[in-house]
Amino acid sequence: MIDCGLVLEGGGMKGMYTAGVLEYFMEKDMYFKNCYGVSAGACHLCSYISKQKKRAYRVALDYLNDKNYCSIHSLMTTGDLFNADMCYNTIPNKLDPYDYKAAARYEGNAYAVVTNIRTGEAEYMPLREMHRDTTAVRASASLPLVSRNVKIGSEYYLDGGIADAVPIRRAIADGNAKNVVILTKEVGYVRKQASLAMRNMVKLKYARYPSVYELVSDRHARYNETLQFLGREEKAGRAFVIRPQEPNDIGRVEKDRKKLEALYQLGYNDAKKCYGGLMEFLQQEAPE
Repeated sequence: MIDCGLVLEGGGMKGMYTAGVLEYFMEKDMYFKNCYGVSAGACHLCSYISKQKKRAYRVALDYLNDKNYCSIHSLMTTGDLFNADMCYNTIPNKLDPYDYKAAARYEGNAYAVVTNIRTGEAEYMPLREMHRDTTAVRASASLPLVSRNVKIGSEYYLDGGIADAVPIRRAIADGNAKNVVILTKEVGYVRKQASLAMRNMVKLKYARYPSVYELVSDRHARYNETLQFLGREEKAGRAFVIRPQEPNDIGRVEKDRKKLEALYQLGYNDAKKCYGGLMEFLQQEAPE
């Protein structure tokens, strides 16, 4: 078990990059003490903590053409673009069985980042008993406008990326002196403010939860500032960042299998290329 934080950004189907990186980590038997997954990052984190190689790849790609997986049909009939029952019940319990016992044995800690839509705060929900905790993963990956609010306890939640897209500060606050961060956005990426039309739709749909509108409206500023902070951590030797070097045209709801396979392979190859540098980073003491 590596005494270091692992932070996984979301990004919809761009998360195939993360799945490729994690696949290489599993091949090298690299498992981290504290893991934080946001949205798609939380989904791929599940197969990582259960140590099921190639499962994230299969789950993301094998059902692309199934209208019950991710489609307008699903959105219209269930309220979720990504069909919740299929993603969090049918697939893990029937089609591609999830190893719940292995996940419970994971020696480190894993968290799904979610957004409390009443308070507007990010929460970091432990993943251990996945029969129960898969609800937190679902909440973490529930995009505004195209997903139902997810109830956990007495509160309602949506995508963790709204409140904390790259939870590097949480990882540091939890005592991780060093952190490995996997980003799905390329080097030099700068987030732009959501369009006025989208902001207006969010304001209308979540009228009872004004914090959602506020978070969506200034998400770009918070995200860009977090990347600047991460850059300083990287320069200081306290963070090791793996991310695409070039932009790609993968959409959040990409259906082109070949493009997704290529992105997965890119993540795998990038992890392989930087393995030597990563090991050197992990073996060094964290700078003050």
